[in-house]
Amino acid sequence: MDSEALKKYSALHPKPAGLTLQYGTAGFRAKAEKLDHVMFRMGMLAVLRSKAVASTIGIMVTASHNPEEDNGVKLVDPLGEMLHPSWEEYATQLANAEEHELQQTITEICQKAAVNQHKDASVFIGRDTRPSSEKLSQSAIDGIFVLDDYGLVTTPQLHYMVCCQNTQGQYGKATLEGYYEKLSKAFTELIKQSSSSGESQKHLKIDCANGIGALKLSEMEPYFPKEVLIQLYNDGTKEKLNHLCGADFVKVHQKPPRGLDMKPNERCCSFDGDADRIVYYYQDATGLFHLIDGDKIATLISIFLKELLAKVGQTLKMAVVQTAYANGSSTRYLEETLKVPVHCVKTGVKHLHHKAQEFDIGVYFEANGHGTVLFSKAAETKIRRLAKEEKDNEKREAAKVLENMIDLINQTVGDAVSDMLVIEAILALKGLTVQQWDAVYTDLPNRLLKIQVADRRVIDTTDAERRAVTPPGLQEKIDALVKKYKLSRAFVRPSGTEDVVRIYAEADTQNRTAGALRKQCAHMNMTDQEKPAGSPSQAGLLQHLSDRSCRSNLSESCGDDIQSSDLMH
Repeated sequence: MDSEALKKYSALHPKPAGLTLQYGTAGFRAKAEKLDHVMFRMGMLAVLRSKAVASTIGIMVTASHNPEEDNGVKLVDPLGEMLHPSWEEYATQLANAEEHELQQTITEICQKAAVNQHKDASVFIGRDTRPSSEKLSQSAIDGIFVLDDYGLVTTPQLHYMVCCQNTQGQYGKATLEGYYEKLSKAFTELIKQSSSSGESQKHLKIDCANGIGALKLSEMEPYFPKEVLIQLYNDGTKEKLNHLCGADFVKVHQKPPRGLDMKPNERCCSFDGDADRIVYYYQDATGLFHLIDGDKIATLISIFLKELLAKVGQTLKMAVVQTAYANGSSTRYLEETLKVPVHCVKTGVKHLHHKAQEFDIGVYFEANGHGTVLFSKAAETKIRRLAKEEKDNEKREAAKVLENMIDLINQTVGDAVSDMLVIEAILALKGLTVQQWDAVYTDLPNRLLKIQVADRRVIDTTDAERRAVTPPGLQEKIDALVKKYKLSRAFVRPSGTEDVVRIYAEADTQNRTAGALRKQCAHMNMTDQEKPAGSPSQAGLLQHLSDRSCRSNLSESCGDDIQSSDLMH
C-alpha cells in the first residue's frame, strides 16, 4: 500500500492516545471500542504474513469466552496453527505504532521478515456473533488487499478452511459444506458399529454460550444420523454471549449454565463463545454437580486410541501433552494405569500443539476443554494403508475405526464441534455412560488464586512454569510446604498478559488443599470483602513480595491465560 493510501485508510481507524496492547496466546483482547485501529492493522499484517509465506492466512474476530462487550482478533497460520511467535512481536509492534510511525513500522517488518511485497496475498476472515464483530471485521477488511470472507464461522472452522486451502484440498474442501460433510461422514461410519444402548445414550443437551456454535450446529444438524438427538440451549436469540453460560462459566463456577434444563444423570456439554472449548457435565440423583473437563476428555480419547492401536498391532508412539494446571490425578492415571507418556509444557495452546507434533499420535487438552489430537503424516499413512490392505479382519476393522477418527478430529486446533462428535462416538462404541466415564479417576481437590502485583516480572519460572527461578528462595519455601501434605502439588506463575500472579495448589483433601494455599500466601493482604464465602482466612503470597501493595481474589474467569480453575465451593 502506498503512503497516501495508508494515510487515508489509517485516518478512518485512528489509534487512541496512550493505548498499548500486546499480542498474546489468544491474539489481542480488549473492550470492543478500543480495537478498531488494531483490526485495521491486523488486516494489513495478515497480508504481509501471506506474502511472506506464500500461503493463505486467516483472521478470526472473536474474544472467545470473554464477555460480550469484549472482542479480539487473532491470525491463523497456513496449516491452521497459531501465528508464529516472531510475528506475534510484529503484531504488537504494528498495533502500538503511532500514526506517523505506521509506514516505517510496516517497512521494518517487511525487511525483517523478508516480505516480497510484489507477491499476491490471500486472506480468509471470519467472525463470531458479538454485536461488534461485523463492524470490526470491516475494519480488518479495510487493511486487506485480497479478500475471501467466510462471514460467520466458529474459530476452528476458519482454522480448518485455511488448512484446506493451503494443502490444495488434501485436508478437505475449504468450505463450510466441506467441513460438515467430512466430519459427519466419519461420525456416521463410527456410530454404525455401536450397539443400541437406549434412547438416553443418544440424547445430548448442548449449551452454546449464546455464541456462533448454535448457528453452526443448526446448519450441521441435517448431516447427522437420525439416531443422534441434540438439543440446543443458549442459542443467542435471547441472552448475551458467554453471560452466565458457556464452557468457561461452567468450569470456573462448577455449576450448570443458566437456561439449561438439567435433569438427573442427563449428559450435557457446554461450548464457549467461539466454539473452540468444550466441557461435559451431569447432575447425579442426589443433585450433586459433576464436571468432566479437558483432562478427562484427553483421558477418554487416550484410552480409546490405545485400545485400537493394540488391536491393529501397531507400536506407534503416542503421548499426552498437558500444562501445569492439569489435575494430578489425570497425570497419574495416564502414566501409571494407562502407561501413556505425559509431557508438561508452558501454558498456552501453541505450546501444547507444537509438543504434540513430536509424536506419531499426540493428544493435547487444557483443563478448560480446549484441545485436539494430532497424527503424524507417517502414522496417518500407515493407518490408512492398514484400513485398506490389512488381511486380518479384526486388525482391518480396527484400522478403519482409527481412519474415521482421523477424519473426525479437527487437527488444526481445538474444536468444540469436532471434539463433541469424537466423545459421542467413543461413548457409543464403548457403551459407556457419562457416569462411567467420570468414574475413571477422581480429581484431586484444588484451588486457584490470582494476586495483583506491581510487576509480575519479579517471578520467573522454569520446568513448564512448575518451578520458580526468581525471586531467590521462593521455590524452596513452596517445596517445604508441599512436603507437609499428601499427594500435594503447588506452583506460582506470572500471568502472560496482566500484572497478576497465579497461585495453584492441590492435595488429597479440600482442607489440606486450602491449608497448602493458605501457607503459600504469606504476607500479602486480602480484604474481608474479597474472601470467598466459607473459605479460611487467606493472606499473602510470600515475604519476597511483602513490600508490594497487592491484593488477592478468587479468579472468576480464567481467560486464555489460565487452563484450570477447579475452584472448590
